[in-house]
Amino acid sequence: MVMKYNMAVGQNKGHKVTVNKQKPKPSRRKGALTKRAKFIRDIVREVTGFAPYEKRMMELLRISKDKRALKYAKKRLGSHIRGKRKREEMQSTIQMMRKAQQK
Repeated sequence: MVMKYNMAVGQNKGHKVTVNKQKPKPSRRKGALTKRAKFIRDIVREVTGFAPYEKRMMELLRISKDKRALKYAKKRLGSHIRGKRKREEMQSTIQMMRKAQQK
């Protein structure tokens, strides 16, 4: 807030100062995906394949049962947000598989 009047009380009271700009804490980037982490996850996915519940989700998505796939993912993963994220991941995986088959 910018001080409009020299007043001793109210929201804008006190000595005029410039705002001290702090640099972001290292904890703000916790969980951000790095190139190395992405590379390792891709290799692990390639070696291990998909979990049984992921295979079932992909089958549901192939027959256009998106809502049922979301409900299934929610049940397995514990929350709506995680279920939506997993459904998107599986849909993108199916698209990549289709692109690979076309080549």
